[in-house]
Amino acid sequence: MKKLFLSFGIMFIAVLGMNTLNAQIEKGAKIEFSKETHDYGNIKYGGDPLCTFEFKNTGDEPLIISNAKGSCGCTVPEWPKEPIAPGAKGTIRVKYDTNRPGPINKNVTITSNAINEPNKVIRIKGEVGPAPEVGTPVNNAGAPTNN
Repeated sequence: MKKLFLSFGIMFIAVLGMNTLNAQIEKGAKIEFSKETHDYGNIKYGGDPLCTFEFKNTGDEPLIISNAKGSCGCTVPEWPKEPIAPGAKGTIRVKYDTNRPGPINKNVTITSNAINEPNKVIRIKGEVGPAPEVGTPVNNAGAPTNN
């Protein structure tokens, strides 16, 4: 009988310890995006290069984004440098160089203290139309004008 009680006691302590460990693992910042891919669709050469990715800190500690890096120099992200409080939202803006005709398929890797995804990848895709013909007037962004 003593062995039975001792076995139950050890099992109880083990289960209690695992629950405590699980609770500790769940504490921290968590990042959740409203979308993970932005599709520009067919965009004009020199068209609006900006898109945004909204996210929320669904954890219980401040979220700190330490870096956001585009897969090449034509994809430039901007991210909040200040900590994002639990429950608060933030935005990552991505600028793509639309003076490059052809398909868009680029990634931005976000590095943060999020316990669910410390290295999160978001994507942009689409197609930039052809460059204007030589001799066509263009504006400062390189897009054809309607003159």
